[in-house]
Amino acid sequence: MRKEFALPDAGEGLTEAEILVWRVAPGDTVTQNQTLVEIETAKAAVELPSPWSGVVAELLAEPGATVSVGTPIIAIDTEPAGGSDAPAAPTTQAADPARNLEPKRGVEDVTDDNSAPNGPHGGAEAPAEKITTLVGYGPQQKSSSRRRRRQPAATAQAAPIQDRRERTSSRADRGPTSTRGDLGGAAPTPSSNGDRVVPLAKPPVRKLARDLGVDLRTVTGSGPNGVITREDLQQPPPPRAPPPTRESRRVPIKGVRKAMAQAMTESAFTAPHVTEFLTVDVTAMMELRERLGGDPQFAGVKLTPLVFAAKAVCLAAARTPEINSSWNGEAGEIVYHGAVHLGIAAATPRGLVVPNIADADTLSLRELAQALSELTDTARAGTTTPADMLGGTFTITNVGVFGVDTGTPIINPGQAAILALGAVKPAPWVVDGELAVRTVCQLSLSFDHRLVDGEQGSRFLADVGSLLSDPALALAY
Repeated sequence: MRKEFALPDAGEGLTEAEILVWRVAPGDTVTQNQTLVEIETAKAAVELPSPWSGVVAELLAEPGATVSVGTPIIAIDTEPAGGSDAPAAPTTQAADPARNLEPKRGVEDVTDDNSAPNGPHGGAEAPAEKITTLVGYGPQQKSSSRRRRRQPAATAQAAPIQDRRERTSSRADRGPTSTRGDLGGAAPTPSSNGDRVVPLAKPPVRKLARDLGVDLRTVTGSGPNGVITREDLQQPPPPRAPPPTRESRRVPIKGVRKAMAQAMTESAFTAPHVTEFLTVDVTAMMELRERLGGDPQFAGVKLTPLVFAAKAVCLAAARTPEINSSWNGEAGEIVYHGAVHLGIAAATPRGLVVPNIADADTLSLRELAQALSELTDTARAGTTTPADMLGGTFTITNVGVFGVDTGTPIINPGQAAILALGAVKPAPWVVDGELAVRTVCQLSLSFDHRLVDGEQGSRFLADVGSLLSDPALALAY
């Protein structure tokens, strides 16, 4: 009995998916719930399990093909030749394969520590990169060479090239009063400067070369014994060889990258963006982080600057509810969300994804740190589900983990604002009228001006900055 398995509806409003790789081939025996294929939707890469046991009869879609929901993608013979018992009725889980969708691709999370290492760049704890010394920097190794002058006596002393140039140049100004060297008579003798040969040329020609900015080492002399003449300097330079050609790479726009591009374009040209910036002294926050790190209550908990920023956002949103709202143009209304579902922007090779922490405003600092750690581990394992990326009401993008100070982030569609957390690093700061070295961080807030006025956005950003600068203020919120 041949049965065709159609691409299921993942329940996320998605209408198509790309076939990434088949895990089975025609003739393979499969069991119920065995992975058949890996697909990529606009949300994530997921695996599809088999709803039946049997033998693969035919693959109905090629890898790389984009298939619409409801289109058959594989045929399975549930009663292969030779007879077999009737297969067991599909379970509830098998009847709805979308429930077993699990992303497989790894995600490069941005929830790590923003603390910057010591150094002139003040970068964050991004993946380590080896920085090599640029060639040509530092003192140059110079060598001097002497050029033998033609002397009547065999025991004549040799003079340094520079001294000789000065003397011959001086004589050239006075006129040809000597028959020695390259002012007349025999041609000058070439000498070497390190590995580079000093070309043959008379002093007037050398002066002309300096005036024209021509390197004599790049000129081929046409005079006797290869001496460079004025005519040689006036010749057009030889044509430069064309650079080697390198093949360009073309990648189809699809999957998460396509969905992200469409969402960001719609947000950028639909919501009127306003971005404000604030630099904050977070020395007290980093001291609190160090103290809590030694507290048994926080043993095994990773406290990053992002954890404190997430807590500050939740507290500040309660004082400015407009920041946690949505614009519903179709219904003609503004929705003020009762809970903060905090999204954390994460970069992946396939595009930007934003998994959420549900009800983040109800979590303590320790619980928030654990939730962020779980989000990170899930993302690194590639098991973030599409459902984990739905329903966010506010987003934080942690650009500081890449050593970036600040930016102008684009609002996640359906939300009112997004906060960018910059690198945490030492910087000069004025404290009580005196210049001191403090730990600082830059914040930038982009908000939808249809939902958030300038006063409201400024108050929210100032509240977040105050909580990071003086965490004790949280007692007053």
